[in-house]
Amino acid sequence: MAVHLTEQLRGDLLARWSEPHRRHHTLKHLDEVLDAVGVLARAGIEFDREAVELAAWFHDAVYEIGADDNEDRSAELARRLLPSPVRDEVARLVLVTKSHKADDGDVDAAVLSDADLSVLGSPADRYRAYAHAVREEYAAIPDDVFKPARAQVLSALLDGTIFHTDAGRARWEQQARRNLGDEVAALTQGLPRAGV
Repeated sequence: MAVHLTEQLRGDLLARWSEPHRRHHTLKHLDEVLDAVGVLARAGIEFDREAVELAAWFHDAVYEIGADDNEDRSAELARRLLPSPVRDEVARLVLVTKSHKADDGDVDAAVLSDADLSVLGSPADRYRAYAHAVREEYAAIPDDVFKPARAQVLSALLDGTIFHTDAGRARWEQQARRNLGDEVAALTQGLPRAGV
C-alpha cells in the first residue's frame, strides 16, 4: 500500500529528505523504512498502515544534524500539513521515533519503531554503509567525542530487545545484535575503560 500524498506535499517531503547535509537520513532510509513496514504487514501484523506509512514519511522530515528537537519539529510539520482525521496519530507516531519505545498494545508504534530500526538488522555490508553514513552526518564531531557517544547509544540498544514485534525480532534481531556488537567493539578499541 502506498499512502496518498498530494503532489505538493510529496514534493515538499521529497525535497526535505533530499537535503544536501543528509547522509543516512535520506530517501534511501525512507524507502527502507517503508519497505520494512510492508514486510511487517505481510507478516500478518494488523495495524493502521496509512498512519504508520505517513509517520514514516514525516519521521525525519525535519533533520538538522545535532539538533535534539528533530522529531518534535517533524511531528509539528505533520500536524500542520496533514488533514485532521490522521494528523494527531501521525504526529504521535513520529514522536515515538525519538525513543523507539512503544507501550504494550501500541502496535502502530511498535511497527514504526521496528521499521525505522530495521537497518540495524541488515546484512553486514549494508550495516557498515549505514554506520559510515551516520559518521559522515556527524563529521564535524571529533572521533574522541563521537566514538564513545555512539558506542553508548548502541550499547543501550543492546541492553534490551531491539525490536518490539515478533516478526521484527524474527527477521532482524539476531543480525542487529551482531552488527551493533561489531560496531561497539570497533568504536571502543583503544579507548580507556571505565574504572581502569
